Amino acid sequence: MKKKFIIAITLFIAIFIIDQVVKYGFANLAWDVDGPYMSLKLAYNYGVAFSMFSFLEHNLKYIQLLLILIGTIYLLKNKDVFEEYYLPIALLYAGGLSNILDRFTYGGVVDYFYWHYGFKFAIFNIADVIINIAVALIIYKQIVQMREDKKKKQIKS
Repeated sequence: MKKKFIIAITLFIAIFIIDQVVKYGFANLAWDVDGPYMSLKLAYNYGVAFSMFSFLEHNLKYIQLLLILIGTIYLLKNKDVFEEYYLPIALLYAGGLSNILDRFTYGGVVDYFYWHYGFKFAIFNIADVIINIAVALIIYKQIVQMREDKKKKQIKS
């Protein structure tokens, strides 16, 4: 457990710092670049994915912090969940807390990746990608576990 916790904390710190440094560059150093397929353009998201719930702009950061607190309490009471999912949990916390820090620092989440070749896609950031990777890992682990449980059940029958 201790080794997994250290790995999770190290991963969290590394991703959090990298994400915040890049966001600082876009927010304060004008790192914008136009490309033929994808551009790097500063944009602020006052909602969540695709700017949903932007009407909650000023309260969203507190709602998200409350959700993080509830998740942390759950993990403290269910250490086996952390044992199983420590890597995606570290990714979720790094991306989520980095985006929440943006809300306190900049008033909204700093986004900058803008895909515009063939179709226009939402503007997003590294933290968003990390959160999606974490969710994909959780889903993958759930599918693997479900298949293993199904095989064990068939063997018993």
